[in-house]
Amino acid sequence: MSGERIIYLPLGGAGEIGMNAYVYGYGRPGEEDLILVDLGVTFPDMETTPGVDLIFPDIAWLAERRDRLRAVFVTHAHEDHVGAVAHMWERLGAPVYARAFTANIARRKFDEHGLKPETVQTASPWPETTRAGAFEVGFLPISHSIPESSALVIDTPGGRLIHTGDFKIDLTPVVGEPFDRAQWEEVAKSGVKALICDSTNVFSTHEGRSEATVGPEIERLLSEAKGMVVATTFASNVARLKTLAEAGRNAGRSIVLLGRAMRRMIEAAVETGVLRDFPTTVPVEEAGAIPRENLMLIVTGSQGERRAASAQLARGKHHGMELKEGDLFLFSSKTIPGNEKGVIRIINQLSEKGVDVVDDSSGRYHVSGHANRPDLEAMQDLVNPQIVVPMHGEHRHLREHAKVAETRGRQGVVAVNGTMVELSGNEPKVVDYVETGRTYLDGTVQVGALDGVVRDRIRMALNGHATVTLVLDEDDEALGDPWVDLTGLPETGRSRQPLVEVLESELAAVVARAGRKVLKDDDRLEEELRRAIRNGAQDEIGRKPEVTVVVSRLS
Repeated sequence: MSGERIIYLPLGGAGEIGMNAYVYGYGRPGEEDLILVDLGVTFPDMETTPGVDLIFPDIAWLAERRDRLRAVFVTHAHEDHVGAVAHMWERLGAPVYARAFTANIARRKFDEHGLKPETVQTASPWPETTRAGAFEVGFLPISHSIPESSALVIDTPGGRLIHTGDFKIDLTPVVGEPFDRAQWEEVAKSGVKALICDSTNVFSTHEGRSEATVGPEIERLLSEAKGMVVATTFASNVARLKTLAEAGRNAGRSIVLLGRAMRRMIEAAVETGVLRDFPTTVPVEEAGAIPRENLMLIVTGSQGERRAASAQLARGKHHGMELKEGDLFLFSSKTIPGNEKGVIRIINQLSEKGVDVVDDSSGRYHVSGHANRPDLEAMQDLVNPQIVVPMHGEHRHLREHAKVAETRGRQGVVAVNGTMVELSGNEPKVVDYVETGRTYLDGTVQVGALDGVVRDRIRMALNGHATVTLVLDEDDEALGDPWVDLTGLPETGRSRQPLVEVLESELAAVVARAGRKVLKDDDRLEEELRRAIRNGAQDEIGRKPEVTVVVSRLS
């Protein structure tokens, strides 16, 4: 035995959907060469992360070992795979490799962050490979809902690994490369130690559908529409954008694109040559001159995002465009779990305007970019790995996917974030657990999930806030009574008296009975005033607010 090993360590994306970050290592324990596959984001919500802009994986373990990190490889340009690379790169410092379309998106992000775009290097597809320490890595084309998605063929001295990234088996993807079974068979025939595989749709037991099946259904819908048509989908789904635009053109409608993210994706796809023959579009400034029945808007905001074009149109006018009774709004997308409230809010606002809303409950106007169970089974049989490591899924997805592998005679292992698995031997072995978590982008600052910033914000949202101010002179005598400013609390309570007056009376009583020893001790004085506010508010309104006490001393 050489004492060297292959390790797999998810820092994000295993036990959750989003925020993907997967570490691979090869070498002696504690001395391994490391590579990182993907570094993505997930998105906040007002209930658990109010005010937060983005959520990143906690990469502290990897940053502490940056001297051993040889490269970052990005499988595709979805935000949950590439969105954190520019934010986190200075903590890692390794070269970034991606195929042309993904590299284009990543370079734009690097430029926005004042980093050198040339840090992101363009990799050609398989059979070209990139050497990164002990690893030889190749980008193997695979179909997904964004152009130039790739699995990674990761060769080590201890065996070949295949990391699928997000994928589906689609022979007619509209934009991008169709699934090439012969190429995959060629890659797998020399033997694959482990298949690290997308688990998102493991519970979907029906056959997956091709992107090409969506177009005719949308064309049929548009042929019956009387007023203006608006359609929304994921901005990154370039194939669907083309399908929608072609359906609109074929129905005799002028096409208008609304949404910065959507235009950016189209520009990147054209610049890198993956998108050709996209229908001619009309600037929104000229759309007002076109009869409504001859107009189709393709807009961002399929997940209910408040600032996106869909939400703006649902609330009122956006860039001079306004939806009216008899218009049609199509959601050519699936609602990601957690986004239901935002989407339903938009649907109801549109309904109030008399707009006819069509979603994908019929299954006709959207197809998933992820492999259903039959495709996962087909991928396992095609690659025939010794070990299957489910990734990209919640715990229930990973566990079910491991069961699928085992029923087909292969070894499966459930490895959630922080679980280090050795893949060197004849069976997977959990060898360590690493502390993982989340990092929040709060404005322009990154804060840890345990730093207390978001926790305090949630407390204030739930309980309200009181600021107490007391001024003392040089002899530790109060200059007047303390006063309180309230935020997020009702004006009156049980006593029917103004809450401010009730609480200030409690504060005055604390100061009146405080001895000189208490008045000299800021910590003790602040605690007495804080307790008075919390107890007084509990009696009046049944709630204990967060309290900030400011004691000013005149010298």
